[in-house]
Amino acid sequence: MSEVVRATVPAQTLAEAVHAAMPMAQELLDALESHTGATKGITRTPYGDGEQYAHDLMADCADRLGLRHAVDPAGNLYLTLPGQDSHTPCWMVGSHLDSVPNGGNFDGAAGVIAGLAAIAALKSVGVVPRRDVTVMGIRAEEAGSWFSGVHGGHLGSRMALGLLEASELDTAIRTDTGQSLRRHLQACGCDPARIGEGQRHLDPARIHGYLELHIEQGPVLEQRAIPVGVVTGIRGNSRLRDPKCIGEYNHGGATPQAQRRDSVIATSELILAIDGKWHELETAGEDLIFTVGKLYTDPKLHSLSKVPGEVGFTLDIRSASPEVLATMRAFVIESASAIGARRGVKFDLGAFSLSEPTVLDASMRQTLCAGAAALSIPIAEIASGGGHDAQEFVRAGIPAAMIFVRNANGSHVAEEGMELDDFELGTRLLSWMVTG
Repeated sequence: MSEVVRATVPAQTLAEAVHAAMPMAQELLDALESHTGATKGITRTPYGDGEQYAHDLMADCADRLGLRHAVDPAGNLYLTLPGQDSHTPCWMVGSHLDSVPNGGNFDGAAGVIAGLAAIAALKSVGVVPRRDVTVMGIRAEEAGSWFSGVHGGHLGSRMALGLLEASELDTAIRTDTGQSLRRHLQACGCDPARIGEGQRHLDPARIHGYLELHIEQGPVLEQRAIPVGVVTGIRGNSRLRDPKCIGEYNHGGATPQAQRRDSVIATSELILAIDGKWHELETAGEDLIFTVGKLYTDPKLHSLSKVPGEVGFTLDIRSASPEVLATMRAFVIESASAIGARRGVKFDLGAFSLSEPTVLDASMRQTLCAGAAALSIPIAEIASGGGHDAQEFVRAGIPAAMIFVRNANGSHVAEEGMELDDFELGTRLLSWMVTG
């Protein structure tokens, strides 16, 4: 990214303007929590009522700020502050407005609200940025928690960037409704036909860079007592979304142990084998984590005294190394085959969905670090273990960077612990960045 000239905003002036925008930010966060709260935490289902409420709330705020707004064929929201030269490529600031089931209020939404607060701050002190600043409210980032079947995740940003395969419109199935992505798009008044034709709403040549503020989803900033992070890169993943181990149901008292085709024992052995491989690679200094987030027998068929004949599970493998991800994919396939043959079961793994590791733009990272120094904001440079829409912008050839905000209690849980003071510092850095 080439060097840019920044609008002159004294650090103290910017700090005071962002601080003055915090009541607006808190009001938006409170409204989201109040209107999308679940029994525990909040739930904003992709292409559901909660996500739509969040989009409407942000659009209403944009109207109060006098911003232009538009919606693309996938339902993504664009809220634009015109700059001095609207013909030059714009800053895109964004994140997602959906959530996991019973999740936290800040994951995703904080990034959209930070963009609006940054614009409010700049407007309050009469600063017109050099280029347009567009806040993007992204749909269906949390697709992995809601959609089964074959899809590559991050559905909203990938549709906007023309990265979605047409087949995914029908092979991505929302698990709570059994309906395809196409059907949900149609129900929300979106235009899946245009998406299926490969049309992209966002032209990389028209975007100077993409900035995403997000809560950190791990404990690093909290442990280091640092409020803000500049993200270096995003781990890639290899995922099995709906694998099964198929054995044979039989009587739990009358069937000898050696003659059983027990799907629970076989699946457990596979998981322990993966854990052993993790330990081997971890000892060798490689980057690797894995999660078996779902592990279940069929409640219609299982019982206390029946040998389990089928187990469903999920597998999420993540690493910053493409080679480690490839090694683990091969290991899982080979191990499942060997365990299946030895225990008389069959593993139906399906296909791995793949997301390559992403390195974020070095120039933007350096500029963010320089901005933090100029604004006296303590930062740490850290990697992201979770996936984000930012990596799809990188895939599309758009420079991207991320700002993390300290979060005490983990992510994808109701107990997310972002402090408004930390959010204010992250928003101050975001505001400074978009003046250039």
